[in-house]
Amino acid sequence: MPSLTTLHFDNRFARLGDDFSTEINPQPLEGSRLVVASDDALALLDLPPRTRDDPLFTGLFSGQQLWESAEPRAMVYSGHQFGAYNPQLGDGRGLLLGEAVNQAGEHWDLHLKGAGLTPYSRMGDGRAVLRSSIREFLASEHLHALGIPTSRALCVTTSDTLIWRERQEPAAMLTRLAPSHVRFGHFEFFYYTRQHEQLRRLLDHVIACHFPQCLEQDDPYPAFFAAVVRRTAHLIAQWQAYGFCHGVMNTDNMSILGITFDFGPYAFLDDFDSGFVCNHSDHQGRYSFDNQVPIAHWNLSALAQALTPLIEVPRLRQALDTFLPLYEAHWLALMRARLGLEQELSDDKPLVLGLLRLMQGSAIDYAGFFRELGDSAPEQALARLRDDFIDLAGFDHWARRYRARSESESGDQAQRRARMHAVNPKYTLRNYLAQQAIEAAEQGDHAPVRELHEVLSHPFDEQPGKQRYAERPPEWGKHLEISCSS
Repeated sequence: MPSLTTLHFDNRFARLGDDFSTEINPQPLEGSRLVVASDDALALLDLPPRTRDDPLFTGLFSGQQLWESAEPRAMVYSGHQFGAYNPQLGDGRGLLLGEAVNQAGEHWDLHLKGAGLTPYSRMGDGRAVLRSSIREFLASEHLHALGIPTSRALCVTTSDTLIWRERQEPAAMLTRLAPSHVRFGHFEFFYYTRQHEQLRRLLDHVIACHFPQCLEQDDPYPAFFAAVVRRTAHLIAQWQAYGFCHGVMNTDNMSILGITFDFGPYAFLDDFDSGFVCNHSDHQGRYSFDNQVPIAHWNLSALAQALTPLIEVPRLRQALDTFLPLYEAHWLALMRARLGLEQELSDDKPLVLGLLRLMQGSAIDYAGFFRELGDSAPEQALARLRDDFIDLAGFDHWARRYRARSESESGDQAQRRARMHAVNPKYTLRNYLAQQAIEAAEQGDHAPVRELHEVLSHPFDEQPGKQRYAERPPEWGKHLEISCSS
């Protein structure tokens, strides 16, 4: 049986050398202790749940101890932040501890966030606070449970060390897992510094390790970029379908693998609002909910620019042109499923957009609407949901169209309900729920965050005794401001 002491490391990124990262050890915090851990993430490393009870677990994932075969490195990259190019960013508070290999042969980056000062910390202290660490932990594991590609969260540790942000608060560390931590900004760094040989080495590394299917193509480089476009289009479609808002879609926060990455200010929609901005520092609304699609396309264009020394511009443009069609096809498929529709028909898009237009301004709970729509037969469900809408005549017109579509589908109501409940979560990560768990954890009570994590790990299941987690948020809970500070 694998254990913490027998983890096997194969540190492929570290072998790229000092042009790509800097060797540095984590700086431990005082009085570290475990807040929460994910059994599902532990399983990715072939570790049983009881591993979290081993004192060595907290020691390793709070920077107090290291495996002999780990090679902690701070990665260097750059990126466009709110549309402006920042020439050198890098892991300012995080370290890639190493790449653990499980029994299936999968490589998992072990990345410690909040590990202390690095050469890329700039004016920061290299630390993370407990609230942001808990928020990333909850979101990572909840998105995974929803079926949305994401980095994973292994655990959060807190400490007696206090640091200043808007206030004095406890420092913490988050251990996250991902097949790779390479971002769009990695490629931008070597492009803008004109290190084209390193750019090629990075691309060869990423393809060999993470896109081996591209090596079967006549020209692997354009095939790689086309794959990144496709993965990103599918990811953004899932964000939009499930109402997830990533508050800082800078290119340094975009994973080359097309997974949700680098959680800062984020939120799931409560009331549907296409213009919702979840980051209170985003004064222009650059990363509003309805801007996520064009911003993803913009970020892919920035990556394409960085790849111009290696890929012909027409091939890059050809791949970029597929983004919107790929996005729309995947988004419509997801929205059809959320509405309980299996047939693909020409009026799918008008039907979905018509519903969203009616939701706008009516304070419709986005997650709850779809779950309730599947609870009972369409006529009964629509009659119950109708009173929440402002434009009743418009809703009645939409409801007639929806009922006609539903009646053309196969299966009875029990099958429809099962089909819809399999894709429409009963439990969603609400900001106010996360805030309540954070406030308890800051007072030393870790039970609420552990219970919330457990509920959100099974979002589609009926969970007796957990109904309060499925309630609509109170008014104060819909307007919490989330900042970039961590």
